[in-house]
Parts: sequence; structure tokens; C-alpha cells
Amino acid sequence: MSSKHLQISHENAVLRITLARPEVRNAFSEEAIAALTAAFAEAGARADVRAVVLAAQGPAFCAGADLNWMRRMADYTREENLQDAAKLAEMLRVMHECPKPTIARVQGDVYAGGMGLVAACDMAVAVDTAGFCLSEVKLGLIPATISPYVVRAMGARAAQRYFLTAERFGAAEALRIGFVHEVVRAEALDAKVDELLAALRGTGPDAVRACKKLLRDVCGREIDARLIATTVQGIADIRASGEGREGVQSFLNKRQPAWLRT
Repeated sequence: MSSKHLQISHENAVLRITLARPEVRNAFSEEAIAALTAAFAEAGARADVRAVVLAAQGPAFCAGADLNWMRRMADYTREENLQDAAKLAEMLRVMHECPKPTIARVQGDVYAGGMGLVAACDMAVAVDTAGFCLSEVKLGLIPATISPYVVRAMGARAAQRYFLTAERFGAAEALRIGFVHEVVRAEALDAKVDELLAALRGTGPDAVRACKKLLRDVCGREIDARLIATTVQGIADIRASGEGREGVQSFLNKRQPAWLRT
């Protein structure tokens, strides 16, 4: 599935999807959006994939929208804008709901729509020199399509500042507000990503998939009888599953679970 927009590789149960247009700071277009949507959909469906890493080539991770795409959008009707935004929204949904754990490997600056790519991943590791910016209001626009994911990642209070001011902020601030999980020097970036991948390899694949759904089900919801019933059903289902039974038995019998022996 590698293309002029993406480089895709698979090794040791990890699918690496790399933004591959460094000459335009990995800005995305309609074609890049379609390629990313297809790549994450395939990753979610593949039994030989345990985790997905989203990376990028060059000095920038993603600068948002490609300039040529923006020039075309400038003349769009409202109906055309609706159709265009729906494709971006679908890409982010597919990324966010990918049943496999996803890691953003942020080696450089992240602007505008690129913030949505990072936020849609489960985990994010960034180099200490990376800069971040929600720059939309400087262009008279708003970060509408990416907002559900960015607000979840950085919290509403931080979003109130950075959505409105379009200030650039550094990796240390991104870590403080929770937008990224780890900040490291450039030479340590791959080691930190590998550390997360090693942790993921020790987990039950079905349990990870169920955990991702659990997070979507409970995040931001009122703790009421309906939510409690959902969590009760969730633990009952996973306990009764083959993987759940295997995990408990392996723990009690002090042996490796089956998913570590395959």
C-alpha cells in the first residue's frame, strides 16, 4: 500500500505508516487523506498486526493542509466544503477507532490538521524540539473537524487558550497539558517508541481491542446506571472469553499466556 504519500512497512507485528512528503512538510491533501484512511482501515483488519506507528519523514511531522489543496478549497461552495470536510472527519474516525493500539512518533513540528493526526492516536511520543500550533484562527478558520480529538487529548481548558490564540507551544508544554505522553531527545525517539511497543506485545490482543472500545464508551459520560451496566457487561464478557480465561489461568498457573507463545 505504499504510495507517493505514504511509506508502509510491516515487521514483528508492527505496521509503520510514514508520511512521505517531506518537501511539503507532510501537509495532507485529498489523496493523502484517502491513503491514510485506507491504511488505518487495513491495519485494523489485519490479524498479523498488533500495533500501528504513525511516523513522518523530514524535519516536520505534519504542517496541516497542503497549499494546493487550500487553493482549491478557496473556491469551494458550501456543499463542496461539506463533502471535503467529511472525508477528513472519516479519516480521523478510522484512526481513532482502529482496534489496534496506535502510536504517533512525532519527530518535528505539528500544525493545524496535523494536530488531529497526533490526537487521534492512542499514544504520542515527541522530540523535545517539536513545536505545536493550532493555527486555524490566523486564517479566519476554526479547528472544527479535529476538535473532538484535540480537546480529548489536551483538555478543554488548554484548548480554550490554544484554539483562540493560535500560539505556537513547545514539546514541554505539550507534555504538561497531556497532548503527548513522552518527550525525548531526537536520538532517543525510536527507543521510546520501541519501549511502548514492547509493553503492548505483552498484552492480550482482544483485551486491548476491548479496552479501546471501553475508553470510547466511558470517556466524558456521566456515571449513571446505564454506564455502570455497560462496564459490568464489559468485564463479564471479557472474563468469559477465551482470551480472558487463558489470561487468568496463565497467571494462576505461573506460565506465559498463549498470545506470548505464538
